[in-house]
Amino acid sequence: MPENRRAAERPRGDSGANPGLLFHSSVFLRRFVVYCVLYALLRDAWPRRDDAAEARFRALFLERFMGETIDTAPEQRRAVLVAVVRERQDERQATEYLDELSFLAETAGAETVKIFTQNLDKPVHATFIGKGKLEEIKAYTEENPVDMVIFDDELSPTQLRNIESVFPGIKVLDRTNLILDIFASRARTAHAKTQVELAQYQYLLPRLTGMWTHLERQKGGIGLRGPGETEIETDRRIIRDKISRLKNELTKIDKQKVIQRKNRGKLVRVALVGYTNVGKSTLMNLLSKSDVFAENKLFATLDTTVRKIAIKNVPFLLADTVGFIRKLPHHLVESFKSTLDEVREADVILHVVDISHPQFEDQMKVVNATLAELIKEPKPTIIIFNKIDAFHYVQKEEDDLTPVTRENYSLNDLKQMWMSRQGSETVYISAVKKENIEELKEKLYDIVKEIHSARFPYNDFLYQDYTENNPETEE
Repeated sequence: MPENRRAAERPRGDSGANPGLLFHSSVFLRRFVVYCVLYALLRDAWPRRDDAAEARFRALFLERFMGETIDTAPEQRRAVLVAVVRERQDERQATEYLDELSFLAETAGAETVKIFTQNLDKPVHATFIGKGKLEEIKAYTEENPVDMVIFDDELSPTQLRNIESVFPGIKVLDRTNLILDIFASRARTAHAKTQVELAQYQYLLPRLTGMWTHLERQKGGIGLRGPGETEIETDRRIIRDKISRLKNELTKIDKQKVIQRKNRGKLVRVALVGYTNVGKSTLMNLLSKSDVFAENKLFATLDTTVRKIAIKNVPFLLADTVGFIRKLPHHLVESFKSTLDEVREADVILHVVDISHPQFEDQMKVVNATLAELIKEPKPTIIIFNKIDAFHYVQKEEDDLTPVTRENYSLNDLKQMWMSRQGSETVYISAVKKENIEELKEKLYDIVKEIHSARFPYNDFLYQDYTENNPETEE
């Protein structure tokens, strides 16, 4: 009887359990159902979903409901670098080339754990390097965790197939594939993405035979000689169709770019060129007060950025272009010819050089060779030696009688050497420290003003500067 009385006195819907526990259980259940539905929708909505985004969502789901915390940061890959040292290369030059390859791997997100070199007159036709060196690299990869093997040259399809058979389960990359991967990760605009995709397909087309194991030719025999094409021929046809489609898209984009450049004809155009990672984008941000992406990594800039700036009373357009590099893939050069039209149609060239780099002379030769292919007639050029704040040299003792090497030249010595005797203007600056920027502006102002006055003889300046032609007024 007392139990019945207590049951009758309970509020309706009260079963005697802890109300707080019931409340939390119901909230948890509702959240669980909502997140499950969202997760299912996200999985089905985008078939080509980003694996990283899915991993982050799964980690958040487990953290909220299961109390688990999962690290979703991308794991850094471990890479082994392989290079062939030619007979004409000295040790310092070979070291600099390997340092550049290591920097490329770091930009792509790989950590260099070992470097292998072999002195050869020319690479081996079948395996690029000798069999003994190949076995040495294989033994190292078996004893140590390695994710990829990167070669400092472009591998032929035969070399790539033979090397992949030696390293099962390890990704084999050459310099061209590595650069294409960096370009694919850096492309932002539709123009750059189309250019990179075209270069990737052109690189992939002759290497289809060893890409996938299912690309095997059909077997012969009775009842198996049907019409049609083999699987590899199908894939080749698909890639050729994609290459044709991408070329048509680039043609349309190029027409739009031509119209845009025609509208800029009233202003003098200045183009920043140079080796990759020499500070072009940093200088662009300094002169134009813009926010162009700049990073101490290779190929931070792929898309041409144009800004209108003015020095004193002369306005002009300043363009930031993609950086050059040695052994630039041929397919990439062909794809990015439209991007380099800004350089081809520029009135003034600003050649930026990283003077703190030990091999800056070789970098200048690479840029000059590329400019010679693009520009048929000489144009006014200012050579800007950047990063003087990072320049360092080894000072010799007074009693040291050893021959003077390149490392013993100070900045003043370099200024008095061949760089100061060139036909073009030279200036030494630091874009980060903002050193000698006013000197650069004065030289750029004189050249741009002369071109502007010749093109517009009726004085189309922003304002009239009366102090230039009247020294008494200036005093």
